Amino acid sequence: MNREQVWRASAPSNIALIKYMGKVSHQGNRPSNSSLSLSLEYLRTGVEIVSHQLAEDVWEPLENPEFPVKPQLSEKGRARFLAHLAFLKSHWGIKGHYLIRSANNFPSDCGLASSASSFAALTLAAADLARTVSSVGAEALSLEKLSALSRQGSGSSCRSLFSPWSLWRDEGAERVEMENFEVWHQVLIVDSSIKAVSSSEAHRRVSTSPHFLGRVERAEQRLLDLLQAMRSQDWAAGFRLCWDEFQDMHRLFETAVPPFQYRTPQSFAALDWLKVYWETTGDGPWVTMDAGANIHLLYRPDQKRVATEVAKGLAEFGRMLSHG
Repeated sequence: MNREQVWRASAPSNIALIKYMGKVSHQGNRPSNSSLSLSLEYLRTGVEIVSHQLAEDVWEPLENPEFPVKPQLSEKGRARFLAHLAFLKSHWGIKGHYLIRSANNFPSDCGLASSASSFAALTLAAADLARTVSSVGAEALSLEKLSALSRQGSGSSCRSLFSPWSLWRDEGAERVEMENFEVWHQVLIVDSSIKAVSSSEAHRRVSTSPHFLGRVERAEQRLLDLLQAMRSQDWAAGFRLCWDEFQDMHRLFETAVPPFQYRTPQSFAALDWLKVYWETTGDGPWVTMDAGANIHLLYRPDQKRVATEVAKGLAEFGRMLSHG
């Protein structure tokens, strides 16, 4: 094996419309309920695995103009990332130690699912390594198998291996076929600072909320209703379901013991603006939030004018990222 052989991969972030929040088991990240997400192909993490004569696996930021945003990994975050590589090496019988580099093209740790894209990219790069040095066969490296393995490091990362729509029920995710249903994405960056409460910690705390009672049933019913709305092209019903779902999740945060809150005054103000826009026009984007202050917006292809109006109206609350 060449000293400086490099295995590269990248993977997208994703935004869940039906949320993964709450775990049956924290060991292996088994979800309390099913989740449905859209992969955000323009928000990506790049990973390099470099062969090297090291005493242990090491992580450092990736220097690559395609991924200019270097994650500020805490000691705990770095250990978690390297632990996932160690798990994959053990699973595939990979020997030796490696230098791992990663970076994003979007802000990390602020509610844009950078852990999903980074763990998915690490899993894909490690699969390429396994294919090269351990002669692991194609069947063992199918996207379905990789999704289940990626879940071990970050639950939501299992959805980032499928595009555009992904459904996660238990072991791993699968692609959802959605004919004649296309959307495009914007996200309002209200706050790009690192979250005070990590998503992992949020998963632990939500079960202490009195509102968690019935959460699984509510989420599973919304999933069925949202899939039906998407297939029947019922845009207004889809908006209501997505709105209720992220509000449900944030209510868990805000009623946990102890309570915590991701939404800021700017978040609430922007949400109020969006609610008034829908009430006034009878149309608008689907609205959702992850575990953070930032607001995701989904549009139909025929809503270019709407997107322009919304971006202009929300400009005072933050900066908008969009793939087009």
